[in-house]
Amino acid sequence: MKVASRILGTAFYIEGFNVQDAPRYGAERRGAPIFAYVRASHESIHERGIIEDPDLVIVADDSLVPIPAAGILSGLTGRTVLLINTREDAKVWKERLNLQGPVVALPAEADDYAELRFIGARCAGAAAGLLDAIGRNAMEEAIGSELAGMGSETVAKNVEMALAAYDLMKPYEGSVGEGAPHAARTYKRPDWIDLPSEETRISAPDIWQPLTSVQVKTGLWRSERPVIDTAGCNRCWWICGSFCPDGAISLDEKGYPRVDYDFCKGCLICVAQCPSHAIEARPEHEDRSAGTRGERT
Repeated sequence: MKVASRILGTAFYIEGFNVQDAPRYGAERRGAPIFAYVRASHESIHERGIIEDPDLVIVADDSLVPIPAAGILSGLTGRTVLLINTREDAKVWKERLNLQGPVVALPAEADDYAELRFIGARCAGAAAGLLDAIGRNAMEEAIGSELAGMGSETVAKNVEMALAAYDLMKPYEGSVGEGAPHAARTYKRPDWIDLPSEETRISAPDIWQPLTSVQVKTGLWRSERPVIDTAGCNRCWWICGSFCPDGAISLDEKGYPRVDYDFCKGCLICVAQCPSHAIEARPEHEDRSAGTRGERT
């Protein structure tokens, strides 16, 4: 869908429009829905963010339609065209969803998962066919521009699939019209949620509240511990102390660094940063069983 939006946006641009195209990600995991928005206008575009009242909604996977989190039906009006990549008839979806606006079906390809690679180009081509604003040459040029790095064979296949979908939309050409501009007088403010503020001691995260970290003995997480050889230590404590992410290194009365093993997690950054190599890593179970504090003289 990100690629589809870029192809469609580039095609608009080639035809002389001002364009915005941008994806919107949800959870970054395989299989999570992804959305993309395209705005095009002969005038300057000042609006930003999501499109709340779309003129055209394209659904690449019809299994997302009944999922509320996908938000496919959000903002649809009686004039919004819904284009669905599906094996069902458009009338079936219109009845299922009880929609007042037009529904157009883009016939899904056969059960060949190799063809799924081209669904973005097919959706972009079908959208262009509905708009009556983008020509075949602009679509071909846009695909060549956006997919240039993928090789000539891949570009040619995407062009073929996009133009085939473009031609399928010929009976519906011009069904998507330009939306009216938003008037300032009829602007509806977003439904903000006001959360009452409380004192820090009541509602703030503990990390902002002093004297809470002492309750968590993070030293229990270690598998290895840093051991300081004071004989080789140059007492340049600011190096190991500054790099310690937990502030677990302090100075004794003679200026030598000491590790607070209650809070040292065993990241061993101090071992890597010590210029005199006076800090070494030891297996935690060895020093613990020996009852040592981790420093030697």
